[in-house]
Amino acid sequence: MEPESREYVVPPALNGARVDKAALTLVTNVSRAQMKRAIADGAVRVNGRRRPKGAIVSTGEIITVLTDAVASNDAPAVADANAPLHVLHASDGVLVVDKPAGQPTAPLADGEIGTLANALVGHYPELRGVGYSAREPGILHRLDTDTSGCLIVARSPLAFERLKAGLKADRLHKWYLLVCKEADLPDRGTIEFPIASHPKDQRRVYACVHPRDVARYAPRPARTTFEVVRRGAKWALVSVEVARALRHQIRVHFAAIEHPLAGDALYGGEPTTLGHHALHASRVAFEDEELGFDVACPAPQGMLSLLDAT
Repeated sequence: MEPESREYVVPPALNGARVDKAALTLVTNVSRAQMKRAIADGAVRVNGRRRPKGAIVSTGEIITVLTDAVASNDAPAVADANAPLHVLHASDGVLVVDKPAGQPTAPLADGEIGTLANALVGHYPELRGVGYSAREPGILHRLDTDTSGCLIVARSPLAFERLKAGLKADRLHKWYLLVCKEADLPDRGTIEFPIASHPKDQRRVYACVHPRDVARYAPRPARTTFEVVRRGAKWALVSVEVARALRHQIRVHFAAIEHPLAGDALYGGEPTTLGHHALHASRVAFEDEELGFDVACPAPQGMLSLLDAT
């Protein structure tokens, strides 16, 4: 049996809109998280072809949506009370946990286990119904699977909305530590290349260094501020601050200045003994009278040991 689908014609009012925003406007009763996953899974096509969520649509193009796939991709994360969970900070409204490298933040498929979300809802059942979707219980922001460190979780719908508003108002601050090539890296700097979905590879994003790319891909602004903490013979440990980091922002920004992260094969980084890219969410802070916090998490020793390499 062919899967049920519906077709939508892009109206003039959505000319130049992103695929995800256009689809959300045209399709009713679907959450942002559901649509994001549907696009990533190929359940949303434009003129019969897959496109990344940030691609631009034009008037008259046909958006096809596999309705069953979109409806079924929001099953709740399976609770696992036996899964390890390292809690750095706990208050009535907020958790800050340390996600290990190699662990996905949330499941992509129904019934998937081994993600941080499984551990969260297993240890804190009240997180059910909090957050962007049932698969992301209370989770305010994601970390890439191979990125370790601080991740913020809201324990109630009210706390989630307050944290989300703080994020939009730049009252929530995030710092990272990374390791990249030491040679010719300035002691400090700011990278401000805007970022777009990669035109050919959905796994990656694209830093628009040249003005023609800005005109072609309609990227989103992005700002990464960095300072070198320590230099080794080959690698440097770098502290980075971002306000609202876009997907892969730090990784693609450092690749754009020809200093890809150690071990980041997706963006041209040199392989290391670490086995994955060297990026750690080292500190998060929220300026708020009720829910405020300032939490730090040391970088894994394996990442720091790269500085001893010659």
